[in-house]
Amino acid sequence: MFKQKIINILAKQTKLKPAELELLIEIPPNLEMGDYAFPCFVLSKKLKKSPDQIAQDLSKKIKPTTPIKLVEAKGPYVNFFIKKNILAQHIININESFGKQKQNQKILLEHTSVNPNASPHVGRTRNSIIGDSIYRILTFLGNKVERHFYVNDVSKQIAMLALVFKPTDKFEDLLDKYVKITKEMKKNPNLEKKVFELLHKFEHKDKKTITLFKKIVEIAITGQKKVFSSIGIEFDYWDYESTYIDHGKKILKDLEKTGKLFKDDEGRMVLDLKTTHLITKLRSPVFVLTRSDLTGLYPLRDLAYTIEKGKKGKNILVLGEDQKVYFEQLCEALKLLNKSCPEVVHYSFVSIKGGGSMSTRSGEVILLTEFLNQAGKKAEQGIKSRKTKGDPKKIAIAAVKYAMLRNENNKNIVFDLNQSLAFEGNTGPYLQYSYARASSIINKAKSKKSKTKTEIPEQLTNSELTLLSKISKFPDTVNNSSKFMNPSIIANYSYELAKTFNEFYHNCKVIGDKNEAFRLKLIDSFRTTLKNSLYLLGIDVMEEM
Repeated sequence: MFKQKIINILAKQTKLKPAELELLIEIPPNLEMGDYAFPCFVLSKKLKKSPDQIAQDLSKKIKPTTPIKLVEAKGPYVNFFIKKNILAQHIININESFGKQKQNQKILLEHTSVNPNASPHVGRTRNSIIGDSIYRILTFLGNKVERHFYVNDVSKQIAMLALVFKPTDKFEDLLDKYVKITKEMKKNPNLEKKVFELLHKFEHKDKKTITLFKKIVEIAITGQKKVFSSIGIEFDYWDYESTYIDHGKKILKDLEKTGKLFKDDEGRMVLDLKTTHLITKLRSPVFVLTRSDLTGLYPLRDLAYTIEKGKKGKNILVLGEDQKVYFEQLCEALKLLNKSCPEVVHYSFVSIKGGGSMSTRSGEVILLTEFLNQAGKKAEQGIKSRKTKGDPKKIAIAAVKYAMLRNENNKNIVFDLNQSLAFEGNTGPYLQYSYARASSIINKAKSKKSKTKTEIPEQLTNSELTLLSKISKFPDTVNNSSKFMNPSIIANYSYELAKTFNEFYHNCKVIGDKNEAFRLKLIDSFRTTLKNSLYLLGIDVMEEM
């Protein structure tokens, strides 16, 4: 609200577009420097003046007007100060719609898409947690978002499982079976031939093979749905790779017309990428689309799937950093077909403190279900030792999700369970505790049911002003997180918000103070904002802890 007013003023004075100003305007580190700041470096070349001089000139041209109290030049910045009574009145009247918008964009978000050959492990769950948070952010801003899970039901992994699968096998058996057949294949190369034979039969619609594959995939997907649902992550569509086999064959014909598709020495159909920027990144400057028997590979069907999604709306895809080159190859193929490339969110991987990295193939994994059980037990121990309340499962999920989200997407995470479960410091449980603490204050207040009009104090304390200012930045924070597809912006804002509240409560008496009504309203606004923030991270709040 306030930022938009400043953007409109600066757009007239600088001739910069509102979209540019949206990205340029900063939030100063302290209240003495204002509520918003405009850096003048961007205008220096155009105006042939120093940024300091531009800031001086702009500050003189811009006259204070509601809600702006003061415009001041400070070095190369123009600082804007909001009238505190207007800021306070706005903040104490917010409700759950605070920060929401109506962008009304149709978006297809694909995330997670782990192979249906085992229960998900902790490392790959970062994909799911980031994807779910992005979904919540985009939906919060009023977009129509579909959550898609791409099921690799015709993958080599499923064919491997088919060699050892029994009708009595359950979801919990799949990982051990997969690890077993992986080891056997290393000893016996003939088993790999059988795997490819099964894939050939599937693609050529052998009913027995299709039935077998479907049975394995059904068990895996049912189990995976249950695991993801247990941590609040759901999907709207489960899209099966096998659906795109025939479409993939059509794409091969379309690529032939480009003159870039050819058969290599092994008899595979490959796409020539020698003339692209990828040449320095690839071991071999080709994009392999089929095996030598011309059965399609995953990239061919992924092309078909991506094109199909592109017809329905904006596409966003969450992928591990190990898929960066593959994604660029996919985009080069899409360009040849005159199709647009999805927007991609890459993330780095997770290792457990003292545990190293994880691999499903070798069986050296920490399953998410086991990890959450362990986290839940530790959370329960923490509750008992603190002689407090709380839901151990919700605390455990908050610890895991927040630890995954507070880091930038492109930063590796060394996950420390004990540290993540702490009730102090930059953790999920600390945020939940801060919300519960605010709820406790309101519940204890004798005047909480008072319907008298809340008066804004003539003199606001620095602690009150700091909390008001921090709450007011929530809408901008959500916008920035959406623009950069980066939930860590909201995660770190949540921590700063909670820390600011706790400092306010330490410095300001609430119950029994002459400004009790105002401070209770301020605390309630904090609760609303933190609850929204945590919702966007997929974290539940609790009234008592």
